[in-house]
Amino acid sequence: RLEEFLKTDVDLELSTLPDFEERIIDFSEVEQLMNSINTIPAPCAPVINPQAPNAATGTSLRVCWSLFSDDTVECYQLCYKPVSNERQSDEQAEHTLKVKETYCTITDLLPNTQYEFWVSALNASGTSPPSERAVYVTAPSPPTIKSKKIRSCENAALVCWESRDVNPVDSYTVEL
Repeated sequence: RLEEFLKTDVDLELSTLPDFEERIIDFSEVEQLMNSINTIPAPCAPVINPQAPNAATGTSLRVCWSLFSDDTVECYQLCYKPVSNERQSDEQAEHTLKVKETYCTITDLLPNTQYEFWVSALNASGTSPPSERAVYVTAPSPPTIKSKKIRSCENAALVCWESRDVNPVDSYTVEL
């Protein structure tokens, strides 16, 4: 019977034309909702930690920060510049580093110098607001002992030195 049916000509023409109304459906709200489900929000601002003891040498600083939320973060943007007492702070060289961890050791700095640091978190949705700014200080350079001025006697010694730092040093410790 199937073979006989397939041999017959079938007329697929409709006797009446369908009467469809042309409607335009706006899916923009649904599309925005679907896109918002798959997107992650931009992270909150990180919190930069104050300088830790022993986190500085004469030419380097270790800077740490935290993120007090469960935001998704791909990397951090650490910015810093030397602190200047002059009013030309806008002209100071500002440096930016991309960092994966919540800490960074910055090298090639000047001894006994203050640096201002701030950090932002980044992900696919954008960049967080910057953290508060924190001031870190590098350690002073060791002084140079003036060997020609050393004097000593049975109960005393005179040792003279001079600082190699541009900024004044608060105090020195002499060890025997």
